[in-house]
Amino acid sequence: MKTAHEHIETEMKGHVLWVWLNRPEASNAYSESMVVDIPAVLDAANKDRQVRVVVIAANGKNFCAGGDVKAMKDRTGMFAGEANELRERYMEGIQQIPLAIARLKKPLIMMVQGAAVGAGCDLVAMGDLRVAADTAVFAETFTKVGLVPGDGGAWFLIRAVGHAKATEMFFTGKNYSASEAQNMGLIHETVPSDQLVRRTIELADQLASLPPIAVQLTKKALQHAYESTLPQHLDVVAAFQAITQRSSDHQRAVDSLLSRTPASYQNE
Repeated sequence: MKTAHEHIETEMKGHVLWVWLNRPEASNAYSESMVVDIPAVLDAANKDRQVRVVVIAANGKNFCAGGDVKAMKDRTGMFAGEANELRERYMEGIQQIPLAIARLKKPLIMMVQGAAVGAGCDLVAMGDLRVAADTAVFAETFTKVGLVPGDGGAWFLIRAVGHAKATEMFFTGKNYSASEAQNMGLIHETVPSDQLVRRTIELADQLASLPPIAVQLTKKALQHAYESTLPQHLDVVAAFQAITQRSSDHQRAVDSLLSRTPASYQNE
């Protein structure tokens, strides 16, 4: 059963939480309610033991057009106020999305169709795994409207595609096809448009079928590895390994491997 917020919808399918951006009439450009509801939904998913994977998708033809250009022109909504007020609104508003994503312990899959532009392209880069229709288009258009990626997108994009390619994307603002995005590492997999949902479901269900504690600590280990020294990292993963090796799901996984029968993991 879907739960509707003003501009997003959520639905649990097994152990997978689906979050749809739901402002198709504006190509899912961010609204004030979206920047409140998305972090709230992700934080709730973090605490829900039934949620093992999160998918962010979008209703309509496009994934996300980023900032609402009409609101920019009219200086309304998240674009209202003077400079310091805008700064505080960014910190309390849209920047809560990358912070909530960084807090998310569960794997996060982005399912992308149509255009992912500006902050929408940044949102794609924030996913752990990113699947796109072969007709999808990506662009970092901030400089074209005289802005910077104030949503934290540069931090994520550099990690996804490297400094040189991220610089090119932000400075040129040009469009990239799904195949180009895959070649640079922004997208992990491209599929025909009519197979996008099916493939994303397969991937999400595959992740949800794995031992949850091991998956979540592997995600944490990957995040830690990016910004730590080798000795620091080895200390952390030794602790993670001790936790997983004494989990009941580890024993279930070993028994499953030896008996060649499927296991049902209990998140314990």
